[in-house]
Amino acid sequence: MFLSDGYGKRCRMSKSCGFWSRNRAAGCWIFSQFLLSLSCMESDRLIFVTNDDGFASKGFAAAIEVARRFGRVVAVAPECMQSGMSQAITIYNPLYLRKVRDEENVTVYALSGTPVDCVKMAFDYMFGDRRPDLAISGINHGSNSAVNVLYSGTMGAAIEASFYDIPAVGLSVLDHSEDADFEAAVEYGAKIVERVLEQQVPMPLCLNVNVPAIPKAEIKGVKVCRQTRGYWREDFFRHEDPRGREYFWLTGAFENKEPQAQDSDEWALNNGYVSVVPVQTDMTAYTQMDALKKIL
Repeated sequence: MFLSDGYGKRCRMSKSCGFWSRNRAAGCWIFSQFLLSLSCMESDRLIFVTNDDGFASKGFAAAIEVARRFGRVVAVAPECMQSGMSQAITIYNPLYLRKVRDEENVTVYALSGTPVDCVKMAFDYMFGDRRPDLAISGINHGSNSAVNVLYSGTMGAAIEASFYDIPAVGLSVLDHSEDADFEAAVEYGAKIVERVLEQQVPMPLCLNVNVPAIPKAEIKGVKVCRQTRGYWREDFFRHEDPRGREYFWLTGAFENKEPQAQDSDEWALNNGYVSVVPVQTDMTAYTQMDALKKIL
């Protein structure tokens, strides 16, 4: 099924999508108004927001608070917790999209998918030919420093957004609690976003920003640094359910392989700085290429 957005474009509608009203005509009208609102803001900034903790998380509200300082906000987040999903996408199940709220300069949607699904739904379906000026993913409840960047749904979404030739910023605070304090993360996140929007930074650009869980007044500043070399070592706790079937809970500890390296994100965070790591998707091990060419 297709509808016109009033400017000659046609947009495909999914009959199964939870976003649509039971009244098909009403659903067409609602989505056409969304497209119309995007076309009317061509000269205004459009900021996209997503996360991996779900649309109801405190960190997501904090990210929207950052984004709305810089323009019109369209936010699409998972219906429920999607932490650790990295860049997973949904292939074998339908996706359901629904509008959560619509207020002045902020529209929020919930999607029954992963963080990267949220990015793809927004950029490849909802926005049409319009591209946001910047994407924010977060604010994550918990660290995404060091190797966590590979597991993180927050950073998976930020990396995905950077594929669309816009700057993307992943924001995290080193506090896993539901009621984490995001005051410092909002302030420093806004400063970083402002600089990125105002300066001519080469694309692609994806920043992994982590904020230490200390009072804002104790933060020493911002350090641009590199990813720490280190790994997680897991423990699995075995239990049995009432029927005697075994199940496991995963936990573990991070092993920093270079604790004295003062140019790393872990050092910056441990010493009271906000860490900013520019992330790239080229995972080629260039230092291995010459040696491999000789033996293969």
